[in-house]
Amino acid sequence: MTKTLNNRAWFFVLPVFAIVAFSAILPLMTVVNYSVQDTFGNNQFFWNGIGWFQELLDPSSQLGEQFLSSLMRTLLFSAIILLIQVPLGIAVALSMPREGWPVALCLVLMALPLLIPWNVVGTIWQVFARGDIGLLGWTVNSLGIDYNYTGDPIDAWVTIIVMDVWHWTSLVALLCYAGLKSIPDAYYQAARIDGASRWAVFRTIQLPKMRRVLLIAVLLRFMDSFMIYTEPFVLTGGGPGNATTFLSIDLVKLALGQFDLGKAAAMSLVYNLIILAICWVFYTVMTNVDAERERVEA
Repeated sequence: MTKTLNNRAWFFVLPVFAIVAFSAILPLMTVVNYSVQDTFGNNQFFWNGIGWFQELLDPSSQLGEQFLSSLMRTLLFSAIILLIQVPLGIAVALSMPREGWPVALCLVLMALPLLIPWNVVGTIWQVFARGDIGLLGWTVNSLGIDYNYTGDPIDAWVTIIVMDVWHWTSLVALLCYAGLKSIPDAYYQAARIDGASRWAVFRTIQLPKMRRVLLIAVLLRFMDSFMIYTEPFVLTGGGPGNATTFLSIDLVKLALGQFDLGKAAAMSLVYNLIILAICWVFYTVMTNVDAERERVEA
């Protein structure tokens, strides 16, 4: 008996796709248009071609040096965030209860930081880390440590990293917890019969089952950390000096502070391409590793 497929439901989805495509393509084309033009003001533009892109990718130019420095800071920040939050999220997920009323309590507590708006997070930590009235800043200074996130670049970096870890580790933990909950009890029963150690259970059962959710977690955290803007801008404003001027902050300063729309448009396009390229490479490598592992196990 031949099964007839009914695809009429797509007619209800097509308007949504059309609206999303329009709302995404129109701003993109505007940015592309600005990236190949220059202006002397008075809303008068003239053709500049790929001049802004050449200057942006030239390390000897002022714009290229500024872009490269901001890019290195952003890549370093994303790398540190992933190295901290992924293992910490896995550890938190493994320590969470699997049944009973503590499950609901833990899920609610873990979700609370994710519900706080980004600008509020920056404001909270701006006060929390102050050396005179902030609990964190006062406590650290009382221990004999000279802590001042507004004047010392290392203190500023540590504060932003701790703030981001506090805000977003819950996302990694909740995704890992969902992966752990999907593991059937038969796997654990077989491991107990074989006398497997706790580390062996994690390495051979839990970690492989969490691999796909970890891929999602890493991609989400990389994209978000690489595009971070509100929290460090509210907390440090990119300072002290340019110590925490990430690529997003540099882009906004260029576009809105200096009103260099052509340079800002070119930078935003290169910025977007870097994110897409890194995510594509990471996703391709991880999926190929998974496919090779499954082929070997089969």
